[in-house]
Amino acid sequence: MNFLKSLPALVVGAALALGASAHAADYKGEYKVSTVLGKPFPWGEAAEKWAELVSERTDGRIHMKVYPNAQLVSGDQTKEFTAMRQGIIDMAVGSTINWSPQVKELNLFSLPFLMPDFASMDALTQGPVGEKIFEAIRKQGIEPIGWAENGFREVTNSKHPITSPADLDGLKMRVVGSPLYNDIFTALGANPTQMSWADAKPALTTGAVDGQENPLTVYDVAQMETAGQTYITLWHYVADPLIFAVNKRVWGSFSDEDKAIVKKAADDAGAYGIGLARKGMTDDDQSLIKALEARGAKITTLTEEQRQKFVDATRDVYSKWKDRIGADLVDMAEKSIADR
Repeated sequence: MNFLKSLPALVVGAALALGASAHAADYKGEYKVSTVLGKPFPWGEAAEKWAELVSERTDGRIHMKVYPNAQLVSGDQTKEFTAMRQGIIDMAVGSTINWSPQVKELNLFSLPFLMPDFASMDALTQGPVGEKIFEAIRKQGIEPIGWAENGFREVTNSKHPITSPADLDGLKMRVVGSPLYNDIFTALGANPTQMSWADAKPALTTGAVDGQENPLTVYDVAQMETAGQTYITLWHYVADPLIFAVNKRVWGSFSDEDKAIVKKAADDAGAYGIGLARKGMTDDDQSLIKALEARGAKITTLTEEQRQKFVDATRDVYSKWKDRIGADLVDMAEKSIADR
Protein backbone atom coordinates (compact mmCIF):
# COMPACT_ATOMS: atom_id res chain seq x y z
CA MET A 1 0.00 0.00 0.00
CA ASN A 2 2.76 2.45 0.91
CA PHE A 3 4.55 1.61 -2.34
CA LEU A 4 1.44 2.44 -4.38
CA LYS A 5 1.07 5.78 -2.62
CA SER A 6 4.67 6.71 -3.36
CA LEU A 7 4.53 5.65 -7.00
CA PRO A 8 3.18 8.93 -8.41
CA ALA A 9 5.93 10.88 -6.66
CA LEU A 10 8.56 8.56 -8.07
CA VAL A 11 7.11 8.87 -11.54
CA VAL A 12 7.01 12.67 -11.30
CA GLY A 13 10.57 12.79 -9.99
CA ALA A 14 11.81 10.56 -12.78
CA ALA A 15 10.01 12.66 -15.36
CA LEU A 16 11.60 15.84 -14.01
CA ALA A 17 15.03 14.25 -14.03
CA LEU A 18 14.54 13.07 -17.61
CA GLY A 19 13.35 16.54 -18.59
CA ALA A 20 16.41 18.17 -17.04
CA SER A 21 18.71 15.68 -18.75
CA ALA A 22 17.00 16.24 -22.09
CA HIS A 23 17.32 20.01 -21.66
CA ALA A 24 21.02 19.74 -20.81
CA ALA A 25 21.49 17.45 -23.78
CA ASP A 26 20.34 20.33 -26.00
CA TYR A 27 23.23 22.48 -24.80
CA LYS A 28 26.23 23.01 -27.05
CA GLY A 29 29.39 21.09 -26.37
CA GLU A 30 31.26 24.40 -26.26
CA TYR A 31 30.22 28.03 -25.90
CA LYS A 32 32.63 30.47 -27.51
CA VAL A 33 33.55 33.46 -25.32
CA SER A 34 35.24 36.41 -27.02
CA THR A 35 37.64 38.86 -25.39
CA VAL A 36 40.13 41.35 -26.78
CA LEU A 37 42.76 40.74 -24.11
CA GLY A 38 43.57 37.36 -22.59
CA LYS A 39 45.46 36.37 -19.47
CA PRO A 40 47.37 37.76 -17.63
CA PHE A 41 45.51 41.03 -18.35
CA PRO A 42 42.66 41.56 -15.82
CA TRP A 43 40.22 41.45 -18.75
CA GLY A 44 41.29 37.94 -19.72
CA GLU A 45 41.51 36.84 -16.10
CA ALA A 46 37.88 37.86 -15.53
CA ALA A 47 36.73 35.95 -18.62
CA GLU A 48 38.62 32.81 -17.63
CA LYS A 49 37.24 33.02 -14.09
CA TRP A 50 33.72 33.24 -15.50
CA ALA A 51 34.19 30.12 -17.61
CA GLU A 52 35.78 28.27 -14.70
CA LEU A 53 33.01 29.13 -12.24
CA VAL A 54 30.23 28.23 -14.68
CA SER A 55 31.78 24.86 -15.41
CA GLU A 56 32.18 24.09 -11.71
CA ARG A 57 28.70 25.24 -10.70
CA THR A 58 26.86 23.47 -13.54
CA ASP A 59 28.83 20.23 -13.11
CA GLY A 60 30.07 20.66 -16.66
CA ARG A 61 26.63 21.13 -18.26
CA ILE A 62 27.87 24.45 -19.65
CA HIS A 63 31.37 24.42 -21.09
CA MET A 64 32.73 27.83 -22.04
CA LYS A 65 35.99 28.41 -23.90
CA VAL A 66 37.64 31.84 -23.99
CA TYR A 67 39.01 33.05 -27.33
CA PRO A 68 41.24 36.10 -26.64
CA ASN A 69 42.73 38.66 -29.00
CA ALA A 70 39.39 39.09 -30.82
CA GLN A 71 40.33 36.01 -32.85
CA LEU A 72 36.68 35.12 -33.50
CA VAL A 73 36.38 38.33 -35.54
CA SER A 74 39.82 38.18 -37.16
CA GLY A 75 41.25 40.75 -34.75
CA ASP A 76 38.69 43.47 -35.51
CA GLN A 77 37.37 44.15 -32.03
CA THR A 78 34.73 46.61 -33.23
CA LYS A 79 32.89 43.72 -34.96
CA GLU A 80 32.55 41.65 -31.78
CA PHE A 81 29.10 42.90 -30.78
CA THR A 82 27.62 42.31 -34.24
CA ALA A 83 29.15 38.83 -34.38
CA MET A 84 27.54 38.00 -31.03
CA ARG A 85 24.16 39.22 -32.28
CA GLN A 86 24.55 36.97 -35.32
CA GLY A 87 25.45 33.95 -33.18
CA ILE A 88 29.01 33.65 -34.49
CA ILE A 89 30.05 34.38 -30.91
CA ASP A 90 28.01 32.87 -28.06
CA MET A 91 29.24 35.07 -25.23
CA ALA A 92 31.72 37.85 -24.59
CA VAL A 93 33.38 39.96 -21.97
CA GLY A 94 33.33 43.09 -24.04
CA SER A 95 34.54 46.67 -23.91
CA THR A 96 32.04 49.49 -23.75
CA ILE A 97 34.30 51.30 -26.22
CA ASN A 98 34.33 48.51 -28.78
CA TRP A 99 30.56 48.04 -28.60
CA SER A 100 29.73 51.75 -28.70
CA PRO A 101 29.36 51.91 -32.53
CA GLN A 102 26.35 49.60 -32.18
CA VAL A 103 25.02 50.88 -28.82
CA LYS A 104 25.35 54.66 -28.70
CA GLU A 105 24.66 54.80 -24.96
CA LEU A 106 27.97 53.05 -24.27
CA ASN A 107 29.81 56.18 -25.40
CA LEU A 108 28.85 57.59 -22.01
CA PHE A 109 31.95 56.11 -20.39
CA SER A 110 34.13 57.80 -23.01
CA LEU A 111 32.85 61.31 -22.37
CA PRO A 112 36.03 63.22 -21.52
CA PHE A 113 36.57 63.76 -17.80
CA LEU A 114 33.09 62.61 -16.74
CA MET A 115 34.36 60.24 -14.00
CA PRO A 116 37.09 61.49 -11.67
CA ASP A 117 37.55 58.32 -9.62
CA PHE A 118 36.63 54.66 -9.08
CA ALA A 119 33.65 55.61 -6.91
CA SER A 120 32.23 57.53 -9.87
CA MET A 121 32.56 54.52 -12.13
CA ASP A 122 30.81 52.33 -9.56
CA ALA A 123 28.02 54.89 -9.19
CA LEU A 124 27.29 54.49 -12.90
CA THR A 125 27.67 50.76 -13.43
CA GLN A 126 25.95 49.74 -10.19
CA GLY A 127 23.08 52.23 -10.30
CA PRO A 128 20.21 53.38 -12.53
CA VAL A 129 22.60 54.38 -15.33
CA GLY A 130 23.88 50.82 -15.57
CA GLU A 131 20.31 49.53 -15.70
CA LYS A 132 19.45 51.93 -18.54
CA ILE A 133 22.51 50.83 -20.48
CA PHE A 134 21.62 47.16 -20.04
CA GLU A 135 18.12 47.93 -21.38
CA ALA A 136 19.68 49.48 -24.50
CA ILE A 137 21.87 46.41 -25.05
CA ARG A 138 18.91 44.02 -24.67
CA LYS A 139 17.10 45.86 -27.45
CA GLN A 140 19.97 44.80 -29.72
CA GLY A 141 19.45 41.07 -29.09
CA ILE A 142 22.14 40.63 -26.46
CA GLU A 143 21.62 39.73 -22.79
CA PRO A 144 24.01 41.71 -20.52
CA ILE A 145 24.44 40.06 -17.14
CA GLY A 146 27.35 41.69 -15.31
CA TRP A 147 30.17 44.23 -15.16
CA ALA A 148 33.94 43.96 -15.08
CA GLU A 149 36.58 46.58 -15.76
CA ASN A 150 39.52 47.41 -17.97
CA GLY A 151 40.19 50.57 -15.96
CA PHE A 152 40.84 54.27 -16.36
CA ARG A 153 42.75 55.06 -19.53
CA GLU A 154 45.93 57.08 -19.02
CA VAL A 155 48.04 58.74 -21.70
CA THR A 156 51.63 57.75 -22.56
CA ASN A 157 54.17 58.85 -25.14
CA SER A 158 57.82 58.62 -26.14
CA LYS A 159 58.60 62.34 -26.39
CA HIS A 160 58.03 64.31 -23.18
CA PRO A 161 55.82 64.69 -20.09
CA ILE A 162 52.23 65.74 -20.79
CA THR A 163 50.96 68.31 -18.29
CA SER A 164 48.87 70.58 -20.54
CA PRO A 165 47.01 70.34 -23.87
CA ALA A 166 49.93 72.12 -25.52
CA ASP A 167 52.11 69.07 -24.79
CA LEU A 168 49.90 66.97 -27.09
CA ASP A 169 50.22 69.39 -29.98
CA GLY A 170 51.21 67.45 -33.10
CA LEU A 171 51.81 64.12 -31.34
CA LYS A 172 50.78 61.07 -33.37
CA MET A 173 48.50 59.18 -30.97
CA ARG A 174 47.12 55.68 -31.40
CA VAL A 175 43.44 55.63 -30.42
CA VAL A 176 40.73 52.98 -30.50
CA GLY A 177 38.23 52.73 -33.36
CA SER A 178 35.69 55.23 -32.07
CA PRO A 179 35.00 58.67 -33.56
CA LEU A 180 34.64 60.11 -30.05
CA TYR A 181 38.35 59.43 -29.39
CA ASN A 182 39.27 61.11 -32.65
CA ASP A 183 37.29 64.15 -31.54
CA ILE A 184 38.93 64.24 -28.09
CA PHE A 185 42.50 64.09 -29.31
CA THR A 186 41.87 66.45 -32.21
CA ALA A 187 40.48 68.97 -29.71
CA LEU A 188 43.67 68.57 -27.67
CA GLY A 189 45.84 69.32 -30.71
CA ALA A 190 47.12 65.80 -31.30
CA ASN A 191 47.08 63.77 -34.51
CA PRO A 192 44.94 60.70 -33.64
CA THR A 193 45.34 57.47 -35.60
CA GLN A 194 42.88 54.63 -35.18
CA MET A 195 44.29 51.11 -35.08
CA SER A 196 43.59 47.80 -33.41
CA TRP A 197 45.48 46.74 -30.30
CA ALA A 198 47.23 44.04 -32.34
CA ASP A 199 48.80 46.74 -34.51
CA ALA A 200 49.44 49.26 -31.74
CA LYS A 201 52.59 47.94 -30.07
CA PRO A 202 54.52 47.41 -33.33
CA ALA A 203 53.57 50.94 -34.40
CA LEU A 204 54.80 52.35 -31.09
CA THR A 205 58.01 50.32 -31.24
CA THR A 206 58.90 51.58 -34.72
CA GLY A 207 57.92 55.17 -33.94
CA ALA A 208 55.09 55.18 -36.48
CA VAL A 209 53.05 56.68 -33.65
CA ASP A 210 54.31 58.64 -30.65
CA GLY A 211 51.86 57.64 -27.95
CA GLN A 212 48.69 55.92 -26.89
CA GLU A 213 46.09 55.75 -24.10
CA ASN A 214 45.31 52.62 -22.08
CA PRO A 215 44.88 51.46 -18.49
CA LEU A 216 48.08 51.02 -16.49
CA THR A 217 47.47 47.29 -16.23
CA VAL A 218 47.75 47.09 -20.02
CA TYR A 219 50.93 49.16 -19.93
CA ASP A 220 52.28 46.84 -17.24
CA VAL A 221 51.53 43.45 -18.80
CA ALA A 222 52.46 44.58 -22.32
CA GLN A 223 55.72 46.11 -20.96
CA MET A 224 55.12 49.23 -22.99
CA GLU A 225 58.27 50.88 -21.72
CA THR A 226 60.02 48.52 -24.15
CA ALA A 227 58.06 50.22 -26.95
CA GLY A 228 59.48 53.61 -26.01
CA GLN A 229 56.50 54.72 -23.92
CA THR A 230 58.58 56.36 -21.22
CA TYR A 231 56.20 59.14 -20.19
CA ILE A 232 52.89 58.42 -18.43
CA THR A 233 50.35 61.01 -17.34
CA LEU A 234 47.67 59.93 -14.88
CA TRP A 235 44.64 61.97 -15.94
CA HIS A 236 41.66 59.54 -15.64
CA TYR A 237 40.11 61.11 -18.73
CA VAL A 238 37.83 58.17 -19.59
CA ALA A 239 37.18 54.68 -18.26
CA ASP A 240 36.50 51.35 -19.92
CA PRO A 241 34.01 49.18 -18.02
CA LEU A 242 33.55 45.67 -19.41
CA ILE A 243 30.28 43.80 -19.83
CA PHE A 244 29.57 40.09 -19.50
CA ALA A 245 27.00 39.28 -22.19
CA VAL A 246 25.30 36.34 -23.90
CA ASN A 247 23.67 35.95 -27.31
CA LYS A 248 19.89 36.17 -26.81
CA ARG A 249 19.14 32.77 -28.38
CA VAL A 250 21.83 31.09 -26.29
CA TRP A 251 20.49 32.77 -23.14
CA GLY A 252 16.97 31.60 -23.96
CA SER A 253 18.17 28.02 -24.32
CA PHE A 254 19.37 27.83 -20.71
CA SER A 255 17.15 26.61 -17.90
CA ASP A 256 16.20 29.17 -15.26
CA GLU A 257 18.54 27.40 -12.84
CA ASP A 258 21.46 27.66 -15.24
CA LYS A 259 20.69 31.29 -16.08
CA ALA A 260 20.99 32.10 -12.37
CA ILE A 261 24.27 30.20 -12.15
CA VAL A 262 25.77 31.90 -15.22
CA LYS A 263 24.75 35.35 -13.95
CA LYS A 264 26.08 34.78 -10.42
CA ALA A 265 29.33 33.48 -11.90
CA ALA A 266 29.59 36.67 -13.98
CA ASP A 267 29.05 38.81 -10.87
CA ASP A 268 31.74 36.90 -8.98
CA ALA A 269 34.18 36.93 -11.90
CA GLY A 270 33.49 40.64 -12.40
CA ALA A 271 34.35 41.44 -8.79
CA TYR A 272 37.53 39.39 -9.16
CA GLY A 273 38.50 41.20 -12.38
CA ILE A 274 37.75 44.65 -10.96
CA GLY A 275 40.01 43.89 -8.02
CA LEU A 276 42.83 43.03 -10.41
CA ALA A 277 42.17 46.07 -12.60
CA ARG A 278 42.51 48.44 -9.62
CA LYS A 279 45.33 46.70 -7.77
CA GLY A 280 48.27 48.96 -7.07
CA MET A 281 46.48 52.16 -8.13
CA THR A 282 44.35 53.09 -5.14
CA ASP A 283 45.01 55.62 -2.38
CA ASP A 284 45.93 52.75 -0.06
CA ASP A 285 48.01 50.81 -2.57
CA GLN A 286 50.38 52.49 -5.04
CA SER A 287 52.45 49.38 -5.69
CA LEU A 288 51.85 49.21 -9.45
CA ILE A 289 52.76 52.86 -9.95
CA LYS A 290 55.96 52.37 -7.94
CA ALA A 291 56.81 49.21 -9.91
CA LEU A 292 56.43 51.02 -13.23
CA GLU A 293 58.64 53.85 -12.01
CA ALA A 294 61.25 51.29 -11.01
CA ARG A 295 61.17 49.99 -14.59
CA GLY A 296 61.96 53.47 -15.93
CA ALA A 297 58.55 55.04 -16.47
CA LYS A 298 58.33 58.77 -15.79
CA ILE A 299 54.91 59.24 -14.20
CA THR A 300 53.11 62.57 -13.87
CA THR A 301 50.00 63.03 -11.75
CA LEU A 302 48.06 66.13 -12.74
CA THR A 303 47.12 68.78 -10.21
CA GLU A 304 43.49 69.90 -10.19
CA GLU A 305 44.50 73.08 -11.99
CA GLN A 306 46.36 71.15 -14.70
CA ARG A 307 43.50 68.68 -15.15
CA GLN A 308 41.00 71.51 -15.51
CA LYS A 309 42.84 72.77 -18.59
CA PHE A 310 42.19 69.43 -20.29
CA VAL A 311 38.56 69.56 -19.14
CA ASP A 312 38.14 73.03 -20.63
CA ALA A 313 39.79 72.01 -23.91
CA THR A 314 37.36 69.13 -24.41
CA ARG A 315 34.07 70.80 -23.33
CA ASP A 316 32.84 71.21 -26.90
CA VAL A 317 33.43 67.52 -27.54
CA TYR A 318 31.57 66.67 -24.34
CA SER A 319 28.57 68.79 -25.37
CA LYS A 320 28.50 67.39 -28.90
CA TRP A 321 28.53 63.80 -27.71
CA LYS A 322 26.11 64.41 -24.86
CA ASP A 323 23.45 65.09 -27.47
CA ARG A 324 24.42 61.97 -29.45
CA ILE A 325 24.39 59.69 -26.42
CA GLY A 326 21.19 61.15 -25.01
CA ALA A 327 21.07 64.18 -22.78
CA ASP A 328 18.75 62.50 -20.27
CA LEU A 329 21.19 59.61 -19.74
CA VAL A 330 24.16 61.95 -19.38
CA ASP A 331 22.24 64.10 -16.90
CA MET A 332 21.42 60.96 -14.92
CA ALA A 333 25.11 60.01 -14.94
CA GLU A 334 26.21 63.44 -13.76
CA LYS A 335 23.68 63.31 -10.91
CA SER A 336 24.76 59.77 -9.92
CA ILE A 337 28.37 60.94 -9.70
CA ALA A 338 27.48 64.06 -7.75
CA ASP A 339 25.48 61.95 -5.27
CA ARG A 340 28.07 59.18 -4.87
